[in-house]
Amino acid sequence: MILKFYGGAQEVGRSSILLKDDRSVMMDFGVKIDGKTEYPVEVPKVDAFVLSHAHLDHGGYAPALYEHAHPTAFGTKPTLDLSLLLLEDSLSIARKEHFKPPFNRRQLSLFRNNFVQLGYRKPIRFGNFDLEFHDAGHICGSAVTLIERVKAKENKRVVYTGDFKLEPQTLHKGAEIVKSDVLITEATYAGKEHPERNAEISRFVDEVEEVLDNGGNALIPVFAVGRAQEILCMLYEKGLGGSTYLDGMAREATRIVAKNSGFLENASKLSKAIEEAEFVQGGRERSSVMEGPSVIVTTAGMLQGGPVLSYITRLNSNSKIFITGYQAADTNGRLLVENGHINSEDGKIRIKSPVSKYDFSAHAGNSDLMRYIRESAPNIVVCVHSDEGSAKAFVEEVKGEGFEAYAPRVGDSIKLSD
Repeated sequence: MILKFYGGAQEVGRSSILLKDDRSVMMDFGVKIDGKTEYPVEVPKVDAFVLSHAHLDHGGYAPALYEHAHPTAFGTKPTLDLSLLLLEDSLSIARKEHFKPPFNRRQLSLFRNNFVQLGYRKPIRFGNFDLEFHDAGHICGSAVTLIERVKAKENKRVVYTGDFKLEPQTLHKGAEIVKSDVLITEATYAGKEHPERNAEISRFVDEVEEVLDNGGNALIPVFAVGRAQEILCMLYEKGLGGSTYLDGMAREATRIVAKNSGFLENASKLSKAIEEAEFVQGGRERSSVMEGPSVIVTTAGMLQGGPVLSYITRLNSNSKIFITGYQAADTNGRLLVENGHINSEDGKIRIKSPVSKYDFSAHAGNSDLMRYIRESAPNIVVCVHSDEGSAKAFVEEVKGEGFEAYAPRVGDSIKLSD
Protein backbone atom coordinates (compact mmCIF):
# COMPACT_ATOMS: atom_id res chain seq x y z
CA MET A 1 0.00 0.00 0.00
CA ILE A 2 1.19 3.49 -0.90
CA LEU A 3 0.02 6.96 0.13
CA LYS A 4 0.67 9.80 -2.31
CA PHE A 5 -0.05 13.46 -1.63
CA TYR A 6 -1.38 15.65 -4.44
CA GLY A 7 -2.15 18.58 -2.13
CA GLY A 8 -2.89 19.49 1.47
CA ALA A 9 0.53 18.40 2.74
CA GLN A 10 2.43 21.08 4.72
CA GLU A 11 -0.32 23.45 3.58
CA VAL A 12 -3.98 24.13 4.34
CA GLY A 13 -6.15 23.65 1.27
CA ARG A 14 -6.44 21.45 -1.84
CA SER A 15 -6.59 18.29 0.30
CA SER A 16 -5.98 15.28 -1.94
CA ILE A 17 -4.47 11.99 -0.77
CA LEU A 18 -4.22 8.81 -2.85
CA LEU A 19 -4.28 5.38 -1.22
CA LYS A 20 -3.06 2.79 -3.71
CA ASP A 21 -3.15 -0.99 -3.38
CA ASP A 22 -4.80 -3.29 -5.93
CA ARG A 23 -7.33 -0.44 -6.25
CA SER A 24 -6.65 3.28 -5.96
CA VAL A 25 -8.78 5.48 -3.70
CA MET A 26 -8.53 9.27 -3.70
CA MET A 27 -9.41 10.83 -0.36
CA ASP A 28 -10.71 14.35 -1.02
CA PHE A 29 -9.82 16.51 -4.02
CA GLY A 30 -10.07 20.17 -3.12
CA VAL A 31 -8.86 23.64 -4.01
CA LYS A 32 -6.67 26.10 -2.14
CA ILE A 33 -8.03 29.63 -2.01
CA ASP A 34 -5.58 32.25 -0.81
CA GLY A 35 -4.70 35.19 -2.99
CA LYS A 36 -5.06 32.83 -5.94
CA THR A 37 -6.76 29.47 -6.46
CA GLU A 38 -4.51 26.40 -6.54
CA TYR A 39 -5.45 22.84 -7.50
CA PRO A 40 -3.97 19.40 -6.80
CA VAL A 41 -0.72 18.99 -8.74
CA GLU A 42 -2.12 16.19 -10.92
CA VAL A 43 -5.45 14.57 -11.83
CA PRO A 44 -4.76 10.82 -11.67
CA LYS A 45 -7.08 8.06 -12.81
CA VAL A 46 -8.57 6.43 -9.72
CA ASP A 47 -11.02 3.63 -8.99
CA ALA A 48 -12.82 5.35 -6.11
CA PHE A 49 -13.17 8.74 -4.51
CA VAL A 50 -13.97 9.47 -0.85
CA LEU A 51 -15.28 12.94 0.01
CA SER A 52 -14.93 13.62 3.73
CA HIS A 53 -17.19 16.68 3.80
CA ALA A 54 -18.65 19.55 1.79
CA HIS A 55 -16.03 22.30 1.97
CA LEU A 56 -14.29 23.47 -1.19
CA ASP A 57 -10.79 22.88 0.19
CA HIS A 58 -11.72 19.18 0.28
CA GLY A 59 -14.12 18.74 -2.65
CA GLY A 60 -13.86 21.83 -4.84
CA TYR A 61 -11.98 20.00 -7.62
CA ALA A 62 -13.79 16.66 -7.33
CA PRO A 63 -15.53 16.77 -10.74
CA ALA A 64 -12.12 16.99 -12.46
CA LEU A 65 -11.56 13.33 -11.50
CA TYR A 66 -14.23 12.47 -14.08
CA GLU A 67 -12.37 13.87 -17.08
CA HIS A 68 -10.87 10.51 -18.09
CA ALA A 69 -12.43 8.06 -15.61
CA HIS A 70 -15.67 7.27 -13.80
CA PRO A 71 -14.64 6.48 -10.21
CA THR A 72 -17.27 5.53 -7.67
CA ALA A 73 -17.62 8.38 -5.18
CA PHE A 74 -18.51 7.78 -1.53
CA GLY A 75 -19.84 10.30 0.97
CA THR A 76 -22.84 11.09 3.12
CA LYS A 77 -26.10 12.51 1.76
CA PRO A 78 -25.57 16.03 3.18
CA THR A 79 -22.05 16.01 1.78
CA LEU A 80 -23.46 15.40 -1.70
CA ASP A 81 -26.30 17.91 -1.33
CA LEU A 82 -24.05 20.68 0.00
CA SER A 83 -21.21 19.93 -2.43
CA LEU A 84 -23.53 20.26 -5.41
CA LEU A 85 -24.60 23.68 -4.12
CA LEU A 86 -20.99 24.85 -3.80
CA LEU A 87 -19.81 23.32 -7.08
CA GLU A 88 -22.72 24.82 -9.03
CA ASP A 89 -21.79 28.16 -7.51
CA SER A 90 -18.18 27.70 -8.67
CA LEU A 91 -19.42 27.30 -12.25
CA SER A 92 -21.67 30.36 -11.90
CA ILE A 93 -18.82 32.52 -10.60
CA ALA A 94 -16.56 31.41 -13.47
CA ARG A 95 -19.26 32.32 -15.97
CA LYS A 96 -19.94 35.74 -14.41
CA GLU A 97 -16.27 36.63 -14.08
CA HIS A 98 -15.36 35.26 -17.52
CA PHE A 99 -12.65 32.77 -16.61
CA LYS A 100 -12.31 29.12 -17.51
CA PRO A 101 -13.96 26.92 -14.87
CA PRO A 102 -11.88 24.13 -13.30
CA PHE A 103 -14.39 21.52 -14.48
CA ASN A 104 -17.41 21.43 -16.78
CA ARG A 105 -21.07 20.59 -16.32
CA ARG A 106 -20.65 17.11 -17.81
CA GLN A 107 -18.00 16.27 -15.21
CA LEU A 108 -20.22 17.62 -12.44
CA SER A 109 -23.05 15.42 -13.67
CA LEU A 110 -20.78 12.36 -13.68
CA PHE A 111 -19.69 13.15 -10.13
CA ARG A 112 -23.31 13.32 -9.01
CA ASN A 113 -24.37 10.17 -10.89
CA ASN A 114 -21.46 8.10 -9.55
CA PHE A 115 -21.97 9.18 -5.94
CA VAL A 116 -22.89 6.47 -3.40
CA GLN A 117 -24.51 7.90 -0.27
CA LEU A 118 -23.50 6.23 2.99
CA GLY A 119 -24.61 6.74 6.57
CA TYR A 120 -22.35 6.50 9.59
CA ARG A 121 -21.30 2.98 10.66
CA LYS A 122 -22.66 1.46 7.43
CA PRO A 123 -19.66 -0.46 5.98
CA ILE A 124 -19.46 -1.25 2.28
CA ARG A 125 -17.04 -3.52 0.38
CA PHE A 126 -14.99 -2.09 -2.49
CA GLY A 127 -12.43 -4.44 -4.01
CA ASN A 128 -10.02 -5.44 -1.24
CA PHE A 129 -11.28 -2.61 0.98
CA ASP A 130 -14.05 -2.28 3.52
CA LEU A 131 -15.09 1.37 3.70
CA GLU A 132 -16.92 2.85 6.70
CA PHE A 133 -17.79 6.39 7.80
CA HIS A 134 -17.88 7.73 11.34
CA ASP A 135 -19.09 11.12 12.57
CA ALA A 136 -16.30 13.74 12.38
CA GLY A 137 -18.18 16.39 14.37
CA HIS A 138 -17.02 19.13 11.94
CA ILE A 139 -20.08 20.08 9.85
CA CYS A 140 -23.28 18.37 8.76
CA GLY A 141 -22.38 15.01 7.18
CA SER A 142 -18.63 15.27 7.78
CA ALA A 143 -16.97 11.88 8.11
CA VAL A 144 -13.92 10.18 9.52
CA THR A 145 -13.16 7.46 6.96
CA LEU A 146 -12.02 3.94 7.85
CA ILE A 147 -10.57 2.01 4.92
CA GLU A 148 -9.72 -1.52 6.01
CA ARG A 149 -7.78 -3.75 3.65
CA VAL A 150 -9.05 -7.32 3.81
CA LYS A 151 -8.15 -10.60 2.05
CA ALA A 152 -4.48 -10.05 2.83
CA LYS A 153 -2.01 -11.76 5.14
CA GLU A 154 -2.99 -9.20 7.72
CA ASN A 155 -5.80 -6.65 7.65
CA LYS A 156 -4.69 -3.03 7.77
CA ARG A 157 -6.88 -0.21 9.08
CA VAL A 158 -6.24 3.16 7.44
CA VAL A 159 -8.17 6.03 9.05
CA TYR A 160 -8.45 9.45 7.42
CA THR A 161 -9.92 12.04 9.77
CA GLY A 162 -10.67 14.77 7.22
CA ASP A 163 -11.51 17.83 9.30
CA PHE A 164 -12.79 16.90 12.76
CA LYS A 165 -13.70 18.32 16.16
CA LEU A 166 -13.92 16.33 19.38
CA GLU A 167 -15.60 19.08 21.43
CA PRO A 168 -19.40 19.29 20.91
CA GLN A 169 -20.83 22.20 18.95
CA THR A 170 -24.40 23.46 18.92
CA LEU A 171 -25.42 21.09 16.12
CA HIS A 172 -22.83 18.32 16.51
CA LYS A 173 -21.86 16.01 19.33
CA GLY A 174 -18.18 15.67 18.43
CA ALA A 175 -16.08 13.21 16.46
CA GLU A 176 -15.88 9.46 16.99
CA ILE A 177 -12.38 8.16 17.64
CA VAL A 178 -11.65 5.20 15.35
CA LYS A 179 -8.93 2.62 15.97
CA SER A 180 -6.26 2.55 13.28
CA ASP A 181 -3.00 1.06 12.06
CA VAL A 182 -2.30 4.11 9.91
CA LEU A 183 -3.83 7.44 10.96
CA ILE A 184 -3.93 10.33 8.48
CA THR A 185 -4.94 13.28 10.62
CA GLU A 186 -5.62 16.92 9.97
CA ALA A 187 -3.42 19.22 12.05
CA THR A 188 -4.83 22.64 11.18
CA TYR A 189 -4.48 23.95 14.73
CA ALA A 190 -1.38 22.02 15.73
CA GLY A 191 0.38 23.93 18.47
CA LYS A 192 -2.73 25.99 19.27
CA GLU A 193 -5.74 25.68 21.55
CA HIS A 194 -9.21 27.15 21.17
CA PRO A 195 -10.78 29.30 23.89
CA GLU A 196 -13.53 27.88 26.09
CA ARG A 197 -16.51 27.79 23.75
CA ASN A 198 -19.30 28.96 26.06
CA ALA A 199 -17.23 31.95 27.19
CA GLU A 200 -16.56 32.84 23.56
CA ILE A 201 -20.27 32.60 22.73
CA SER A 202 -21.14 34.87 25.67
CA ARG A 203 -18.58 37.46 24.57
CA PHE A 204 -19.93 37.32 21.02
CA VAL A 205 -23.59 37.68 22.02
CA ASP A 206 -22.87 40.48 24.50
CA GLU A 207 -21.14 42.51 21.80
CA VAL A 208 -23.92 41.85 19.28
CA GLU A 209 -26.50 43.05 21.84
CA GLU A 210 -24.43 46.17 22.50
CA VAL A 211 -24.49 47.04 18.80
CA LEU A 212 -28.26 46.56 18.64
CA ASP A 213 -28.79 48.68 21.77
CA ASN A 214 -26.83 51.48 20.11
CA GLY A 215 -28.96 51.32 16.95
CA GLY A 216 -26.30 49.70 14.75
CA ASN A 217 -26.03 46.72 12.44
CA ALA A 218 -24.06 43.67 13.56
CA LEU A 219 -22.55 42.36 10.32
CA ILE A 220 -21.45 38.73 10.60
CA PRO A 221 -19.65 37.30 7.53
CA VAL A 222 -19.95 33.49 7.58
CA PHE A 223 -19.04 30.39 5.63
CA ALA A 224 -22.27 29.17 4.05
CA VAL A 225 -21.76 25.56 5.14
CA GLY A 226 -21.32 24.94 8.86
CA ARG A 227 -20.60 28.33 10.41
CA ALA A 228 -23.82 29.98 9.18
CA GLN A 229 -25.96 27.34 10.87
CA GLU A 230 -23.96 27.44 14.12
CA ILE A 231 -24.18 31.23 14.33
CA LEU A 232 -27.90 31.16 13.56
CA CYS A 233 -28.47 28.75 16.46
CA MET A 234 -26.27 30.76 18.86
CA LEU A 235 -28.30 33.90 18.16
CA TYR A 236 -31.59 32.04 18.54
CA GLU A 237 -30.51 30.48 21.85
CA LYS A 238 -29.72 33.94 23.25
CA GLY A 239 -33.06 35.45 22.18
CA LEU A 240 -31.76 37.31 19.12
CA GLY A 241 -33.45 35.18 16.46
CA GLY A 242 -36.10 37.80 15.73
CA SER A 243 -33.44 40.43 14.98
CA THR A 244 -31.46 38.13 12.65
CA TYR A 245 -31.37 38.30 8.85
CA LEU A 246 -29.79 35.56 6.72
CA ASP A 247 -28.43 36.37 3.27
CA GLY A 248 -26.38 34.90 0.42
CA MET A 249 -25.64 31.23 -0.18
CA ALA A 250 -26.10 30.67 3.55
CA ARG A 251 -29.85 30.69 2.92
CA GLU A 252 -29.90 27.60 0.70
CA ALA A 253 -27.12 25.86 2.64
CA THR A 254 -29.16 26.27 5.82
CA ARG A 255 -32.24 24.79 4.14
CA ILE A 256 -30.18 21.79 3.01
CA VAL A 257 -28.70 21.24 6.47
CA ALA A 258 -32.16 21.40 8.04
CA LYS A 259 -33.45 18.75 5.62
CA ASN A 260 -30.64 16.42 6.72
CA SER A 261 -31.75 16.44 10.34
CA GLY A 262 -30.56 12.87 10.96
CA PHE A 263 -26.98 14.17 10.81
CA LEU A 264 -27.58 16.85 13.46
CA GLU A 265 -27.52 16.71 17.23
CA ASN A 266 -30.09 19.52 17.77
CA ALA A 267 -32.16 19.58 14.59
CA SER A 268 -35.19 21.13 16.31
CA LYS A 269 -33.07 24.06 17.49
CA LEU A 270 -32.02 24.83 13.93
CA SER A 271 -35.64 24.57 12.74
CA LYS A 272 -36.76 27.08 15.37
CA ALA A 273 -33.86 29.41 14.51
CA ILE A 274 -34.90 29.31 10.85
CA GLU A 275 -38.51 30.11 11.77
CA GLU A 276 -37.48 33.22 13.70
CA ALA A 277 -34.88 34.58 11.28
CA GLU A 278 -35.71 36.53 8.13
CA PHE A 279 -34.26 35.36 4.81
CA VAL A 280 -33.16 38.35 2.73
CA GLN A 281 -34.01 38.31 -0.97
CA GLY A 282 -32.28 40.86 -3.18
CA GLY A 283 -30.98 44.42 -3.06
CA ARG A 284 -34.15 46.23 -2.01
CA GLU A 285 -34.55 44.05 1.08
CA ARG A 286 -30.87 44.55 1.93
CA SER A 287 -31.42 48.29 2.11
CA SER A 288 -34.44 47.93 4.39
CA VAL A 289 -32.55 45.55 6.70
CA MET A 290 -30.06 48.35 7.41
CA GLU A 291 -32.66 51.00 8.24
CA GLY A 292 -32.83 49.87 11.87
CA PRO A 293 -30.89 47.77 14.37
CA SER A 294 -30.25 44.31 12.93
CA VAL A 295 -28.02 41.24 12.95
CA ILE A 296 -26.95 40.36 9.40
CA VAL A 297 -25.53 36.86 8.86
CA THR A 298 -24.24 36.64 5.32
CA THR A 299 -21.71 35.15 2.95
CA ALA A 300 -18.89 35.25 2.05
CA GLY A 301 -16.97 34.28 5.16
CA MET A 302 -13.65 35.72 3.92
CA LEU A 303 -15.30 38.77 2.27
CA GLN A 304 -14.21 37.60 -1.18
CA GLY A 305 -17.63 38.16 -2.70
CA GLY A 306 -21.30 37.75 -1.99
CA PRO A 307 -23.78 40.11 -0.31
CA VAL A 308 -21.40 40.98 2.54
CA LEU A 309 -19.66 43.44 0.22
CA SER A 310 -22.92 45.31 -0.40
CA TYR A 311 -23.44 45.72 3.35
CA ILE A 312 -19.93 46.50 4.57
CA THR A 313 -19.57 49.93 2.97
CA ARG A 314 -23.01 51.11 4.17
CA LEU A 315 -22.74 50.43 7.89
CA ASN A 316 -23.64 53.32 10.19
CA SER A 317 -21.32 54.68 12.87
CA ASN A 318 -22.76 52.41 15.58
CA SER A 319 -22.24 49.21 13.59
CA LYS A 320 -19.62 46.53 13.98
CA ILE A 321 -18.17 43.65 11.93
CA PHE A 322 -17.93 40.25 13.62
CA ILE A 323 -15.31 37.91 12.15
CA THR A 324 -16.12 34.33 13.17
CA GLY A 325 -13.93 32.20 10.92
CA TYR A 326 -10.45 31.61 9.54
CA GLN A 327 -9.21 34.29 7.13
CA ALA A 328 -6.74 33.01 4.54
CA ALA A 329 -3.74 35.09 3.48
CA ASP A 330 -4.44 37.80 0.89
CA THR A 331 -8.22 37.58 1.28
CA ASN A 332 -10.36 40.62 2.05
CA GLY A 333 -11.08 39.17 5.47
CA ARG A 334 -7.38 39.02 6.35
CA LEU A 335 -6.80 42.51 4.91
CA LEU A 336 -9.66 43.89 6.99
CA VAL A 337 -8.48 42.29 10.24
CA GLU A 338 -4.83 43.25 9.79
CA ASN A 339 -4.97 46.51 7.82
CA GLY A 340 -8.50 47.89 8.10
CA HIS A 341 -9.32 47.85 4.40
CA ILE A 342 -10.63 45.57 1.64
CA ASN A 343 -9.95 45.46 -2.09
CA SER A 344 -12.62 45.93 -4.74
CA GLU A 345 -12.80 46.48 -8.48
CA ASP A 346 -12.53 50.19 -7.72
CA GLY A 347 -9.40 49.76 -5.63
CA LYS A 348 -8.69 49.84 -1.90
CA ILE A 349 -11.62 50.69 0.39
CA ARG A 350 -10.96 51.83 3.98
CA ILE A 351 -13.52 50.34 6.40
CA LYS A 352 -14.33 52.60 9.34
CA SER A 353 -16.47 50.17 11.33
CA PRO A 354 -14.75 48.38 14.24
CA VAL A 355 -13.95 44.70 13.83
CA SER A 356 -14.02 41.93 16.44
CA LYS A 357 -12.72 38.36 16.04
CA TYR A 358 -14.10 35.20 17.62
CA ASP A 359 -12.85 31.63 17.60
CA PHE A 360 -15.72 29.27 16.79
CA SER A 361 -13.47 26.84 14.97
CA ALA A 362 -14.88 23.47 13.92
CA HIS A 363 -11.37 21.96 14.06
CA ALA A 364 -9.61 20.17 16.91
CA GLY A 365 -7.04 22.10 18.92
CA ASN A 366 -3.64 20.63 19.77
CA SER A 367 -4.69 18.72 22.89
CA ASP A 368 -7.62 17.09 21.09
CA LEU A 369 -5.40 16.22 18.13
CA MET A 370 -3.10 14.40 20.53
CA ARG A 371 -6.03 12.74 22.29
CA TYR A 372 -7.32 11.40 18.98
CA ILE A 373 -3.91 9.99 18.12
CA ARG A 374 -3.47 8.32 21.50
CA GLU A 375 -6.91 6.71 21.52
CA SER A 376 -6.80 5.72 17.85
CA ALA A 377 -3.51 3.95 18.71
CA PRO A 378 -1.93 3.76 15.25
CA ASN A 379 1.46 2.39 14.29
CA ILE A 380 1.98 5.30 11.86
CA VAL A 381 0.71 8.88 12.06
CA VAL A 382 0.61 11.09 8.95
CA CYS A 383 -0.06 14.79 9.55
CA VAL A 384 -1.75 16.83 6.81
CA HIS A 385 -3.82 20.02 6.44
CA SER A 386 -1.33 22.19 8.34
CA ASP A 387 1.22 24.81 7.36
CA GLU A 388 4.85 23.75 7.05
CA GLY A 389 6.13 25.01 10.40
CA SER A 390 3.18 23.74 12.43
CA ALA A 391 3.21 20.34 10.69
CA LYS A 392 6.91 19.75 11.38
CA ALA A 393 6.64 20.84 15.01
CA PHE A 394 3.56 18.67 15.56
CA VAL A 395 5.26 15.60 14.09
CA GLU A 396 8.08 16.04 16.59
CA GLU A 397 5.54 16.19 19.40
CA VAL A 398 3.87 13.01 18.11
CA LYS A 399 7.23 11.26 17.83
CA GLY A 400 7.96 12.30 21.39
CA GLU A 401 5.03 10.14 22.48
CA GLY A 402 6.51 7.09 20.77
CA PHE A 403 4.66 7.11 17.45
CA GLU A 404 6.21 6.80 14.00
CA ALA A 405 5.10 10.05 12.38
CA TYR A 406 5.43 11.94 9.10
CA ALA A 407 4.65 15.41 7.75
CA PRO A 408 4.79 14.80 3.99
CA ARG A 409 5.12 17.52 1.37
CA VAL A 410 3.03 17.81 -1.78
CA GLY A 411 4.31 15.20 -4.23
CA ASP A 412 5.68 12.86 -1.55
CA SER A 413 4.79 9.17 -1.25
CA ILE A 414 4.82 6.92 1.80
CA LYS A 415 5.02 3.15 1.43
CA LEU A 416 3.04 1.30 4.08
CA SER A 417 4.63 -2.05 4.93
CA ASP A 418 2.44 -5.15 5.35
